[in-house]
Amino acid sequence: MHIVEDLNGLRGQVRTWRAAGERIGCVPTMGNLHEGHLTLVREARRLAPRVVATIFVNPLQFGPTEDLAAYPRTPEQDQAGLAAAGCDLLFAPTVATMYPGGQQTQTRVEVPGVSDILCGASRPGHFIGVATVVCKLFNMVQPDLALFGEKDFQQLLIIRRMAADLAMPVEVIGVPTVREPDGLAMSSRNGYLTSGERGQAPALYRALSVVAQALAAGLPVAQVETEAAAALAVAGLRPDYVSVRRAADLGEPTAADRELVVLAAAYLGRARLIDNLRVSRPVG
Repeated sequence: MHIVEDLNGLRGQVRTWRAAGERIGCVPTMGNLHEGHLTLVREARRLAPRVVATIFVNPLQFGPTEDLAAYPRTPEQDQAGLAAAGCDLLFAPTVATMYPGGQQTQTRVEVPGVSDILCGASRPGHFIGVATVVCKLFNMVQPDLALFGEKDFQQLLIIRRMAADLAMPVEVIGVPTVREPDGLAMSSRNGYLTSGERGQAPALYRALSVVAQALAAGLPVAQVETEAAAALAVAGLRPDYVSVRRAADLGEPTAADRELVVLAAAYLGRARLIDNLRVSRPVG
């Protein structure tokens, strides 16, 4: 596996693959990789003969009180995992490489509407930072396809819309959430949990599962949202939101909408946990 930090090195390798007619898959990450990330790399390898993973802890998507400095960084472990999963090239740029003119003057990319709800309401500016860095990475790597985990469902929809709106020739592919045996969605921030909190954390997945079952049985949306938030509080989590939305665009569902997604975020100790489940509501 090649490891490069500069844009010239990245583009030189990409040109070689392009000259050979090879398709390129991309897996953008912030490092501290777990099995969910490596699943994305293996799926990219299945879909394309060349795979580029990126590791960049993006300061633009962190708020002033968030965990940028403390965000876990495990470069040696990450490199070993990527190589074993079949990654051809790791692009690990510095902040100076990504934002050579400085962060304050960096051109920003915004996907309005869908960026302002749910996690966007709780973390103002977060998705502008996400869209900006992913746009830059797409332009740098120039992949044919890019893979993202469905755990960050709102992020996935934002990136898909950005790519479509900006006519980027990149297929954005969502990959199902990878979970621990007790249902907890794998996340780099799970490392913030104490042993006691780790035992409480699967309550988020359980609450979502109850909501999905209730929606499939035809119960009202407002009722199941309220009951799920209460269940999280009883389990010792501090719910940020529990929300049922249209799966296609995260709009508020109408009675006619059948394909839904229930999304939730909750605080537990130092960690902010997010998760979601898709659900098909019955006709009639």
